[in-house]
Amino acid sequence: MSSNVIVLDNGGSLIKAGQGGERDPAIIIPNCLYRPLSSKKFQNPTPLPSSTTSIIDAASEDLTSAAVRRPIDRGYLINPDLQRDIWAHLFSSLLHVSPSSTSLLLTEHLFTLPSIQRATDELVFEDFGFKALYVADPPSLVHLYEASRRPYGLVSKAQCSLVVDCGFSFTHAAPVFQNFTVNYAVKRIDLGGKALTNYLKELVSYRAVNVMDETFIMDDVKEKLCFVSLDVARDLQIARKRGRDNLLRCTYVLPDGVNHTKGFIKDPEEARRYTLTDGAPPRSAEAEKDMDLTGKSEERKRTDLTKNEFDLTNERFLVPEMIFQPADLGMNEAGLAECIVRAVNSCHPLLHPVLYESIILTGGSTLFPRFVERLERDLRPLVPDDYHVKITTQEDPILGVWRGGSLLASSPDFEGMCVTKSEYEEHGSARCRKRFFH
Repeated sequence: MSSNVIVLDNGGSLIKAGQGGERDPAIIIPNCLYRPLSSKKFQNPTPLPSSTTSIIDAASEDLTSAAVRRPIDRGYLINPDLQRDIWAHLFSSLLHVSPSSTSLLLTEHLFTLPSIQRATDELVFEDFGFKALYVADPPSLVHLYEASRRPYGLVSKAQCSLVVDCGFSFTHAAPVFQNFTVNYAVKRIDLGGKALTNYLKELVSYRAVNVMDETFIMDDVKEKLCFVSLDVARDLQIARKRGRDNLLRCTYVLPDGVNHTKGFIKDPEEARRYTLTDGAPPRSAEAEKDMDLTGKSEERKRTDLTKNEFDLTNERFLVPEMIFQPADLGMNEAGLAECIVRAVNSCHPLLHPVLYESIILTGGSTLFPRFVERLERDLRPLVPDDYHVKITTQEDPILGVWRGGSLLASSPDFEGMCVTKSEYEEHGSARCRKRFFH
C-alpha cells in the first residue's frame, strides 16, 4: 500500500513530500512563491538539498528584497489557489505522481476551521483527483515515530508523550495518548519561526540597516547566528562591551549583487563564540596580543564594508528569548515552560509524571543551540520535585512529522483509515472528516 501513498507534510515554511515507507522525503521545497528583483513574475519554489533548510543557500539566484507569497498564514490555509499552484508543480514536475491511482496522507494543524478543511478536501479530491485521503495532526505522527524508534522506551510502553512543536507559525504543547492528540489539553503560543524572523528584522532595521524586506536573508541570519541564552542578564552585560571584549559580536555581510549574491557570516568562528561565555578559561597574554593585532585589521575591514554588513550582539539571544519569556517583550503570552505545565495539568493526574518524563521536541525553532538546556532550566522549578523531567530532541526536528507519516502510511491498516474519493462525493467533507477523530 505504501508504494501508492504520498506523504505530504504541508508546513507553513517548508513542504516535505515523498513515498510512504521511505525514511526521508524525496522532496523538500519552500511552501511559497517568490519573485526576485530580476524577475517580473513569481517563480515556483526550488527543491532544497537534504543537508540544508536555508532557502538562501539553495537558491541559484539573488533573493535580495525578493517578494514572497505564502498560501498558509498563522498555520492555516488562507489561499487555496496559491496552494494549488505549488502542489501542481510538486506533484507533476517534481514527484511525477498520478493522483487518480495514489492515496494522500496530509498533515494539518490542530484546530483547523471546518471551512478550511472543506477547502483542503476540495483541493485533494476535486482539483487533483486523489484516490483517497488521510489527514493527520503533527503531534500524533511525532509520537508514533518516536515510539517506533524506541520500542522498549517509556513513550512506547506508556503510549503517552507530550509533543512540543515549535514550528513556523506557532508553538504547541500537545499531550498524545495512544496515538491520539488530547485536543482539550493542547496549549498554544502564537509565536513561531516567522515571528522570530520579523522581530530580528525590526531589531536590525532599528539599529543598523533597513532589512524589513529581506525575509529570506534574515531567515538565514536567524538560523546561523541566533542561540538560546542560559543567563540573559550575564549575556546582556557581555553584549554591552566594546571592541574585542564583546565575545558575542558577529558580522553578517549582505549580498552586493556583484561579487556575491548570497549573504554570509564574515567570520564563521564568531558564530560559535557564544560557547566562550559558559565558564571558558580566561585568555592568555599571547592570545590577547594576537587578538590585538588581528583586531585592528578586522576593524579596518569593517569600515570598508559598512554599507553592506551589520553586526549582531544581543539580538543573537534576544530573538529566541521570545519563546521563553514573551511577556518581557510586551506580549500577552505564557512562556514555553509555563505552556507545558498548563498542558500537563489539563490531563488526568495519573498521566502527569509520565508526560513530564516523555517530552519530545520537534519543529525548526528547536534547533537553536542550547534550546533543551534552557527549557530544562525553566521547567524544573515549575514541576513537583518528585517528578522526573526528561526532554528528547528528535534526530531531525524538521523531518520528524514526515517520518511519522511515512511510518503510518506503510502500516497494513492504513487503507482502511482513509476516506476514498467516492465516499467524499457521496457524503461530503464534514461527514468524512469524523473518521479522523480530530
